[in-house]
Amino acid sequence: MKKIILLFFALTTCFGIHAQEKSMSLTLEEAIKFALENSYNTKVARNDIKSANEKVWETTAIGLPQINGKVDYQQYLKLPVTLLDFDGDGVNEEFVFVQKQSINASVTVSQLLFDGSYLVGLQASKTFLKISKQAEEKTELLTREAVINAYGNVLITESSISILENNIKILQKSYDDAKKIYENGFNEEEDVEQLEITLGNLKNQLSSVLRMKDIAYQMLNLSLGNPINTKLVLTDSLDSLVKSNIELSLIAEDFNVDTHIDYLISENDRETKRLMMKLEQSKALPSLNAFVNYGSQGFSDTFSFFNSNQQWFDSSLFGVSLNVPIFSSLSRKAKTAQAKIALENADLRLEETKQRLSLLAEKAKSEYQLSIENYTTAQKNVGLSERIENKQRIKFFEGISSSFDLLQAQNQLYTQQQNYIQSMLDVISKKAALENALNVPIK
Repeated sequence: MKKIILLFFALTTCFGIHAQEKSMSLTLEEAIKFALENSYNTKVARNDIKSANEKVWETTAIGLPQINGKVDYQQYLKLPVTLLDFDGDGVNEEFVFVQKQSINASVTVSQLLFDGSYLVGLQASKTFLKISKQAEEKTELLTREAVINAYGNVLITESSISILENNIKILQKSYDDAKKIYENGFNEEEDVEQLEITLGNLKNQLSSVLRMKDIAYQMLNLSLGNPINTKLVLTDSLDSLVKSNIELSLIAEDFNVDTHIDYLISENDRETKRLMMKLEQSKALPSLNAFVNYGSQGFSDTFSFFNSNQQWFDSSLFGVSLNVPIFSSLSRKAKTAQAKIALENADLRLEETKQRLSLLAEKAKSEYQLSIENYTTAQKNVGLSERIENKQRIKFFEGISSSFDLLQAQNQLYTQQQNYIQSMLDVISKKAALENALNVPIK
């Protein structure tokens, strides 16, 4: 019996440790750092940089020596016959000038000497690498904002549950008291039914928020790069996050569009279009290639190529190839014109990006300031609503006010409570949006 008990406790301990290994305790800053290392988007961005590095080398290798080997083996199933008239008497004789089997092995070394397209392609591959690195930086900024919003949504859901449970507890007592008073004949049945309706609505809201809670945690796990059912314990409170995210100095911060990641990405897009135009122009230039070939041939009526007495005939060849574009029926001109138009459009998009980012920064500042003002007002209003509801509840049970007055006070309180927690989330999310708009670097 003791062995069974010990085995039970051992298994329980193992399962407990296993469960603990699957849970994570995170502050918001820890969640951001974890996501920057493990989120799906940041992993993809890092892989894109690796791919871009490989692309740079792939393009560079085009201008480096290329070595290719080739082996051809041939066997005639039926030997070809050549007819010749040696005597001039009009009678052709049959001759076979080839042997049944042959092997030809060769090695060719080629080198690109000049090609305008190669030079442009090399520049383009380096620009592509730069774009990939900037895309990673942009992904990190978006990941930070996504984690902040997901973390805030979980805290909002938890706060909503706590508020609703407290409201239900208070309302349940009011309902039970009102029902007893009605049973004693001191109030109307309508008063009890009104409280019952409100209580039912609150319970439905709680049920809905409880379901949303699971989704909120799964969304946070997704933004972190975790399996969606990973158990999370959030150690930051909503109140502490709001206080730490009220930073009025951020509103006064100057906006420098020239260093904004979106502007830099747009600049690189413009550079890509410029290189595309150069590429089309370079296609009108000649290209020059050189090669050296060395080969050896062997012939035999039987497969004796690995015998020591097999005779081999060597050959070697050096060559230079110059390709000069002469006339393309104006197709190159048309392609160059299209590339030039694309470059002009990129210039327009660059200017539009500059203006748009400036506008977004001002808009984000305004929305962040408004969120702080709304939070201050909502915090005050929820206190007032609690006092009003409490007074109306006292008056109702003293028979001074009606159930309608109590209902209005309750609905006002519930609305202000939701406004309050929503204003808290707005402060957090609007600050994150402002940091992205101002391109505030990740610490």
